[in-house]
Amino acid sequence: MIHSVDEESGGGGGKLSRSTKDILFGSLAGMVSKVFEHPFDLVKVRLQTQSSDRPARYAGAFDCFKQVYLTEGFKGLFRGLSMPVMGATLENACLFFTYNRIQAIIRDINGSGTSKKLSSFEAEAEAPLSIPQLAIAAAGAGSITSLVLTPIELIKCKMQVQMIAGGGQSQAAAAASSPIVSNVKLDGPVALFRQTIRENGIRGLWLGQTGTLLRETGGGIAWFLAFESSSRWLIERKKAELKRSDITKKDLGSLQLIGAGALAGISYNVVLFPADCVKSTMQTEAELRGTMNGGGKATRTGFFQTFMNIYRTRGVRGLYAGCGVTCIRSAPSSALIFLMYNKLEQAADHYGL
Repeated sequence: MIHSVDEESGGGGGKLSRSTKDILFGSLAGMVSKVFEHPFDLVKVRLQTQSSDRPARYAGAFDCFKQVYLTEGFKGLFRGLSMPVMGATLENACLFFTYNRIQAIIRDINGSGTSKKLSSFEAEAEAPLSIPQLAIAAAGAGSITSLVLTPIELIKCKMQVQMIAGGGQSQAAAAASSPIVSNVKLDGPVALFRQTIRENGIRGLWLGQTGTLLRETGGGIAWFLAFESSSRWLIERKKAELKRSDITKKDLGSLQLIGAGALAGISYNVVLFPADCVKSTMQTEAELRGTMNGGGKATRTGFFQTFMNIYRTRGVRGLYAGCGVTCIRSAPSSALIFLMYNKLEQAADHYGL
């Protein structure tokens, strides 16, 4: 729940609660970063979901960018943007909120609970947690976030492959003589949401949950720990340079936060990228087989079987299809998230919010 005053610290002065800061700052950072990274994510999904029993449609990331632009125009690179923006808002709000709340619980268990009036910078300085304890907080945050994220990513992936699947495929072929397809009627997120529930029930919205859970839990550990570890290393260096012991993240410069955030983004994607590849394949299987338009109910392939299908037909490279372009977009995107979050928290501390 979002509080307008600092109910966690007893109220007074209209001060924002820690929960409000986590949700608000995480949401804003997520929205801005998602607009930047979406074209890269669209290319990643299309590379991941290429048919395993037919020749590849795209030669690589650059070829995919080129084909999307030539056949669908500039707008095609942002197909399905509404769902990722919503997802990024919920994902980052949930991640930072849960991550910091679990840290607070661990501090209470350790008997080192800090005053709820303290900012996260001050709490970290007063009662720092070990790397394994931060890993527990990160894993918990990732696993809970996966439940929120799976339905949103399901609809996003369906939208991103519309032009190469089912009815979209035939319409695109019919318009092949035109360099840009601008008049093709495609289902929006609400229509796809209703269609998914109608054909597969509420549980159908969580298709690919296993892949999302693995990616968010393991990836969350890699994401937060890469940022925390590099930040602590930078803090120690700054302590030695300034000969001060009261240095925290709020004393790090923008470039230092960007570097730590970029490392976090790369770590997040490399660690469990195959799980994301399997998840994307599962979520778009029906569209790419044309079952949604054929009137029959799709026969779903399970997580392990999908993994083995990709591995047998395309090997390890197939499981990491789109990883390069994902790292290219995730490094600056993650850097932007951590930079915005920390700068917003610094501003809140400065103005006493």
